[in-house]
Amino acid sequence: MSKKQKRQVSTSQVSTTAAALESAAARPAAQAAASREFNPDYTYIKQDLKRIGIMALSFFVILVALSFFLN
Repeated sequence: MSKKQKRQVSTSQVSTTAAALESAAARPAAQAAASREFNPDYTYIKQDLKRIGIMALSFFVILVALSFFLN
């Protein structure tokens, strides 16, 4: 893993950040919580589960087919 690099923040960015924090503190708690809503992306997990299901089904079909031939 690469090392994290620290960057210098200019004073104008610090003042705008402080103003943003003050305005966020002035908002109601429900509105502030809605803006920071946790919304993860699970598309790769759905793809993996679909692939696992297809493989399990295909192995099951192969086992059933082999049971007819190996009797």
